Amino acid sequence: MSDLCVAVLAGGLTHEREVSLRSGRRLSAALRSVGVAVEEWDADAALMTRLRTERPDAVIIALHGDQGEGGSIQTVLELLDVPFVGSDSHACRQAWDKPTAKAELARAGLTTPDWVVLPQSTFRELGAQAVLDAMVARLGLPMMLKPDQGGSALGAQVVRDAADLPAAMVDCLAYGNTVLAERFVAGVEVAVTVVEDESGPVALPAVEIVPESGVYDYTSRYTAGLTDFHTPARLDDRAAAAVAELAVAAHRLLGLRDVSRTDAIVAADGTAHFLEVNSSPGLTETSLLPMAIEAAGRSLGDIYAGLTERAIARAVPPLRN
Repeated sequence: MSDLCVAVLAGGLTHEREVSLRSGRRLSAALRSVGVAVEEWDADAALMTRLRTERPDAVIIALHGDQGEGGSIQTVLELLDVPFVGSDSHACRQAWDKPTAKAELARAGLTTPDWVVLPQSTFRELGAQAVLDAMVARLGLPMMLKPDQGGSALGAQVVRDAADLPAAMVDCLAYGNTVLAERFVAGVEVAVTVVEDESGPVALPAVEIVPESGVYDYTSRYTAGLTDFHTPARLDDRAAAAVAELAVAAHRLLGLRDVSRTDAIVAADGTAHFLEVNSSPGLTETSLLPMAIEAAGRSLGDIYAGLTERAIARAVPPLRN
């Protein structure tokens, strides 16, 4: 691939800009180590012009937040017919909206914690306390709160006492206008990366997540030493197979492409509960996808070089007789 030029898009203007830049730098270094010519591009006002005048052979999206995971940058690349690694715009939108993804998997018979979704206006118009009381009656405590869209666990938190719920709700809504509240499921938290090859989507070894604080929040994700990881996860064969099947099923049902990461909880009875799926997983030094790739005996550079070749190949129209 030395004769090709690949642009890694990173940065952007979301809350996750710094994480994205770290992902982009690590991915670029990994690709260069296997002989791929890489340029690191920011997703700014000059991007459209640059894509036209310096058109790369392919793009790899290392953007996080709505810009990189919500389908917008994918739509731009589709409009310009630029090949890119990752899911198309429609699939990204489905995965980015957590309630939509949960509903899709629940309809298919997969297990996900019970949930409710409410916009900020509901609390204001109907009375916050009355709505909060109804949420506790439905979901119980502890309860998981997170924005209905978003990544890096920004705004996500576990509420164990009803007295803490109003403040937690305010904190959560600082990152979006709608909250997703879930029934809390105790168990082993895992992340399962799915990578596609010629045979289809394949689940890599699950990564078990053990945060020092007990909650895998933004600080625990991106501060070295605050979370212990076990790869492969300390699961029995039955549970390991269940989370792998769940991740592949989520990838297929949501129409994802090339690579994804599913977050799940394995309960004490071995049931795998789907939490959310990420169409543009992080690639920093504390991110989970590189850990899974290493545990599988593969390299980040080789994986993404292969995915880049696939992206370029599918953009080439088939020959007609």
